[in-house]
Amino acid sequence: MTRPARLLHVLLPGAVALSLAQPAWALGFKEARIYIEFNSSANDLGFHVSLDAEDWESLRIEDPTGTTNFEVESKGGYTDLGLTELFFEGAEPPLDEFPLADLLARFPEGKYEFIGVTVGGEELMSMATLTHAVPAGPVVSAEVGDDTVIIRWDAVTGPPDGFPRRKIKIAGYQIIVEDFQVTLPASSREVTVPEEFVESLARGEHPFEVLAIDVSGNQTITEGFFEID
Repeated sequence: MTRPARLLHVLLPGAVALSLAQPAWALGFKEARIYIEFNSSANDLGFHVSLDAEDWESLRIEDPTGTTNFEVESKGGYTDLGLTELFFEGAEPPLDEFPLADLLARFPEGKYEFIGVTVGGEELMSMATLTHAVPAGPVVSAEVGDDTVIIRWDAVTGPPDGFPRRKIKIAGYQIIVEDFQVTLPASSREVTVPEEFVESLARGEHPFEVLAIDVSGNQTITEGFFEID
């Protein structure tokens, strides 16, 4: 399904998605994250990055082994202006084509160094922690009334079958129905889509997603559908 841009770089209350540390000679990034997104419906998985700093012109990300797995440098008009926010999604191969163990091995658990240089020559450095604690996909359902849609999901308490047996602690759930998007606390089990939004939907089938978001920042999507008569 075609999804609207998700504001997943915003940490949920109580979430601990990264650990920051930098030497005295370096400035830190405002945000530095690397996390896993698993789609339980499509059975695919990717590694995503989100960062923010003022006026940087080069960036390098090193994994816990010291291997550089991403590097970028501004060119042309951006050379003197610099950059600020950056978000990118790694490709999400189906796990029946790219085995999970092989994919996780490419991105080992541990601290990833975000190293940058500003247009003024100042060095930037932050550490972000990646874990393989991936939540299971929530079991979802939808109830459609005359002018209402209620989306429900079961609590997620562990990882999917076949994934590393890591402790899962859900920070919250995010629900997306086309242009409607909301993030709710971990205790939530349902959301009522606003009546005004439901009235704007055409007749027919409409997709939705429920994301279970672990305190590590890793998240898992389950897709569902409801029909407007």
